[in-house]
Amino acid sequence: MLYEDAAVVAIDKPAGLAAVPVQGSESPSALSLLCAKLARKRQRALVVHRIDRFTSGILVFAKTWPDRENLVRQFMDHTPVRQYLAVVRGRLEAREGTLVHYFRRAGMFQELRPGGDAEAARAELRYSVERLLRGATLVRVALVTGLQNQIRAQFSAIGHAVIGDRKYHPEESSERRIARVALHATHIEFVHPRSGERIAIDCPPPRDFEQLIQGLTR
Repeated sequence: MLYEDAAVVAIDKPAGLAAVPVQGSESPSALSLLCAKLARKRQRALVVHRIDRFTSGILVFAKTWPDRENLVRQFMDHTPVRQYLAVVRGRLEAREGTLVHYFRRAGMFQELRPGGDAEAARAELRYSVERLLRGATLVRVALVTGLQNQIRAQFSAIGHAVIGDRKYHPEESSERRIARVALHATHIEFVHPRSGERIAIDCPPPRDFEQLIQGLTR
């Protein structure tokens, strides 16, 4: 648990755990585990947003339907601050920048499309370089929009794959320093659905993420 009150709960989801139950699977999810925990207090967890299964970090849930509606509206309007840490291949030339691409969903993938494609969705993020590593870069990413796989797809589009991203880069399966995509949801800010106060939550990267950085620093 990273944060909890009568309306909202935020957890640090480990990589490999699905945010919500996968259809046809009996494997636990962040939602099912949290629901079981809250049931002891006669409370429930309702999905507000999601992060990829192999991404670690902050995941926010609501406890009542009115609170969920408020939070979901914020996410649909892209008003929460959502920051990730990512380790990407190669060294980024610019210390900070904005990426804008257009994607069309193709099965489980985001397919890069030209801006004039009427069926494509606009993806925008801002990034800043945290540290230059050996053949890689640690970046802090702020999402402006919220497409599935957005960070992975956008950095792939500029030739800087997120390390460990086997989905968009099968050759990443040979990476031995981390067994999943090097992406961590590290910071979030949103307006509390009841008090109207701004809530800020931070979550440091887990051990495997830190070990990857250490391995690329030597």
